[in-house]
Amino acid sequence: MNWQQAIKDYQNYLRLERGLSENSIVNYSLDIKKLERWLDTNDIEANPISISAESVQKFIYDIAKSVNPRSQSRIISGLKGFFNYLIFEEYRKTHPMELIESPKIGRKLPSVLTLDEVDTLIDAIDLTSAQGERNRAILETLYGCGLRVSELTHLKLSDLYFDEGFIKVSGKGNKQRLVPIGPTTQKYINIYRNEVRIHKAIDPKAKDTLFLNQHGRPLTRAMIFTIVKDLVEATGLKKNISPHTFRHSYATHLLENGADLRAIQQMLGHESITTTEIYTHIDRKHLTEIINRYHPRK
Repeated sequence: MNWQQAIKDYQNYLRLERGLSENSIVNYSLDIKKLERWLDTNDIEANPISISAESVQKFIYDIAKSVNPRSQSRIISGLKGFFNYLIFEEYRKTHPMELIESPKIGRKLPSVLTLDEVDTLIDAIDLTSAQGERNRAILETLYGCGLRVSELTHLKLSDLYFDEGFIKVSGKGNKQRLVPIGPTTQKYINIYRNEVRIHKAIDPKAKDTLFLNQHGRPLTRAMIFTIVKDLVEATGLKKNISPHTFRHSYATHLLENGADLRAIQQMLGHESITTTEIYTHIDRKHLTEIINRYHPRK
């Protein structure tokens, strides 16, 4: 079995058996290809079946020199999953990464916007431009529903259940969930689709897609990042802000205002409550500020 065939088989396994998204599959594949390139660079002849623990250890040692601990941990995790698959399919009998441990990394707290900063970014949108109303609806949806970028770009008209106050979201692994949507977000989506989108020449394949580019086709993830980046530059906000920042802010603001952690988990589409618990670390800072400001014996 060569590397190309092994990667292709593993991709099919991740897609069909694990139900992972295409983005996750691409990232896992890139980690394996890094190992393959390292073997070529170092003139080591080894395929996925014959590669030794010593060779993998040397690869991990080398990448540790050029990537941060978080990236190193992700690569190790990806490769372990690949070799677990080979053993599961009985291509290998031994695991070459059995003794390799991931570096200890601290829990990285996500950057969060204040409500004023959210308003500042949205107010900076040029509503006189051709895409202004669309961009406002996009940011209101990212913040109002806490969506991932891929969930936003795949949102369909048929996923909108405004009378019931929900939208249907297709998350990681194509898992679907219902997310509440408030009147403000509904208002700006309706302005976009009823006053702007309706006048577009739409690609037949995209007739059910909510957010479209100027050519009537679905928006890419890169375009959403560009929209946010341009607004950050226009406002001069000195924070590391991406589309995902709106999702973090959504969760944090809900928690600060008393929302139940389990409810936030469901709305974000987190498989594990542990993932959602990262927002309690941010909220503790908020609670400390309240104590310091209001407690009589501060």
